[in-house]
Amino acid sequence: MYPLVRCSDRLDHVHSDIRGPLYQEALRMESEGINVLKLNTGNPGRFGFRLPNSVRQALALHIDEAVPYCDVRGMAAARNVICTYHIGRGLQGIMPNDVFICNGVSEAASMLMNALLGTGEEILMPSPCYSLWSNNAYLCGGKPVFYRCDPGNAWYPDIDDIKSKVTERTKAILVINPNNPTGAVYSKEILLEIAEVARQHHLVLLADEIYDRLVMDGLRHESIGALAPDVPCVTFNGLSKSHIVCGFRCGWMVFSGPKGELDEIKNGVMQLASMRLCGNALTQLVIPAALVDSESTREMIVPGGRLYEQRRATMEGLDKIRGVSYVPSRAAFYLFPALDREQFDFEDAQDFAMKFLHEMHILVIPGSGFDWHEDLRFRIVMLPDPDTLTKAMGDLAYFLKLHRKN
Repeated sequence: MYPLVRCSDRLDHVHSDIRGPLYQEALRMESEGINVLKLNTGNPGRFGFRLPNSVRQALALHIDEAVPYCDVRGMAAARNVICTYHIGRGLQGIMPNDVFICNGVSEAASMLMNALLGTGEEILMPSPCYSLWSNNAYLCGGKPVFYRCDPGNAWYPDIDDIKSKVTERTKAILVINPNNPTGAVYSKEILLEIAEVARQHHLVLLADEIYDRLVMDGLRHESIGALAPDVPCVTFNGLSKSHIVCGFRCGWMVFSGPKGELDEIKNGVMQLASMRLCGNALTQLVIPAALVDSESTREMIVPGGRLYEQRRATMEGLDKIRGVSYVPSRAAFYLFPALDREQFDFEDAQDFAMKFLHEMHILVIPGSGFDWHEDLRFRIVMLPDPDTLTKAMGDLAYFLKLHRKN
């Protein structure tokens, strides 16, 4: 009998809680005929959202253009429009060849991190953090170092904490804005402070801005690469959420900053992009039409729009539950509430989430899945219709009543 073949040690710290053991347990329950409300993943198409007609028409009219391989960086027409979009958002000095279209931001993050991080090199990441980023750091042989975001200050990054964690091995600072899982939108002032840390220590800025078109309450999204044109920056964006095409895997990255400083990293990304030949050409067909179609996105985030009303229903439901607190979400469709540990009998966030799944058949992700360990939190994906979310928050209230200590 052959000895057990061991997995790579680079997977030792990789975790994917959004589709991890809790999700697998939910699938097992469904196989037994139990209906589970899945509030674990930001996948609008599963909750009745439909892709805009602009996207549907672009795909239908140009489908034959996607038959051959395209440029490894992406179709020229799509890169041109992406470049124009980010110039409009304030990025300076960029050209279409600074754009790489990928199979989602997930692939873009993987390629960039592999090109940027050497073995043992560090990257500063927010806590809480979307695990795509920390997982890619581990897979490249790098090390994520988490800086604290403060729930007492609108989930803004703690600048002093960032400064304290810069070492001689630090290579970059990741900024997720708007943030997943908190729904925070960072102010211009806080972004300028982060950029100054990068400037002083010669660090690369990585800006995950995929939710920049889903900002509510009249707030303005600021692109950190636009605020700091003298700092090398890679900005990540895509259509998955704003245009309801998660399955299309349509994302990109844009290199900006002083000319030449990121050329070696760009060449590394080009090597990796060439290895996979090209991104999905079908999805690239819709980028020009989607990026000029702002109305279909806007109508979701204003009063009466689905995302706006779903957020309202969720927060109003939570407001009625003793022992639950939260910072209001300002963008996207995530909320990251906290439970008062002293009031409930849960061992930790994982214990809460598993019991909630088993007893109420609702799947949420514990805060530990986002590298947050300060208190007992969980992420709610606010994508079902308002009535469903109102009922779910009522079920949460009943569940917490059963587990209340006094």
